[in-house]
Amino acid sequence: MCAEYAGRQYVGIDLHRRRSVIVRQTDQGELLESVRIDNDPVALALQIAKAGPDPDVVLEATYGWYWAADALQAAGATVHLAHPLGIKGFAYRRVKNDVRDAADLAHLLRMGRLPEAYLAPPAVRQLRELVRHRAKCVALRSGLKAEIHAILAKQGLDLPVSDIFGVRGRELLDRAVLDPPFRARANATLRLIDAYDFEVDLADGWLRARLATHPGYRLLQSFPGVGRTLAAVFVAEIGEIDRFADAAHLCSWAGLTPRHRESDTKVHRGHITKQGSTLVRWAAIEAAQKIPPGSWLTSARATITERRGRNIATVAVARKLLTLVYYGLRDGEIRALHANEAAA
Repeated sequence: MCAEYAGRQYVGIDLHRRRSVIVRQTDQGELLESVRIDNDPVALALQIAKAGPDPDVVLEATYGWYWAADALQAAGATVHLAHPLGIKGFAYRRVKNDVRDAADLAHLLRMGRLPEAYLAPPAVRQLRELVRHRAKCVALRSGLKAEIHAILAKQGLDLPVSDIFGVRGRELLDRAVLDPPFRARANATLRLIDAYDFEVDLADGWLRARLATHPGYRLLQSFPGVGRTLAAVFVAEIGEIDRFADAAHLCSWAGLTPRHRESDTKVHRGHITKQGSTLVRWAAIEAAQKIPPGSWLTSARATITERRGRNIATVAVARKLLTLVYYGLRDGEIRALHANEAAA
């Protein structure tokens, strides 16, 4: 088969950090070309140009895929993103190499059996980058705060304050009598905490500026338990709400629905899957725990707690809250929320 095939072509790319393999196939699955390139937008565009106008290209949602997707779209390709969990079977082949991986991706796409992931547009990816940067800074700061507690514990100190990182707590920390090595470590850790405080505040400012005119961002802050940070997480991580058929699909994507295992007459429903967006799942559960008294969601949580326990009740309310988030982002209002609040 010559490389100048005139029909529709399907292209599979096994993307790596430094080099990638590109496999082109005909619409009948015959191999046209297999080539390995150094990762570079220009080199990638030159190879995709061989596939003719508007080729279907698939790559895995792997480390650093953003640049490749943007370069492919700029070259006129229709880009498909393979979900890593859907192609785990590649690892169990007797022969596994980059060419086989790229060819199998192209084959799945050609047959209409590709498990696709969401290809977020650049604007959504940029917003996600800010949200994830803030979340990473908060996580690192939390680890540093745990170090301070560990230092005090090693020195047998228990400061008489509820928050040792507040104004009063920092004063007590500065005056605490610590052995020289522990004092040096504590001072260094506190300086790092101050640096992360600055970065978190800076990220908050970036998010507020970028989302200032976003209607969904403002609406979500009217939900019980949802503030600016959680609203930003929902807007950024969910992205285009119309990619979900309904609220149940959003809850499933966030990993808040139970596992379902069925065979013949046996059906088993287990704990929630915890697959999907970790940040959205965290935000929904965090909001469920912060719902103020007097809300109908609080009553629902109390009712479920009596029957199933606190943890299951929190997850159930988080799922209800995420359902409201879906309708809020889709419709621009939450009629059900206002109706339930009025009835309460």
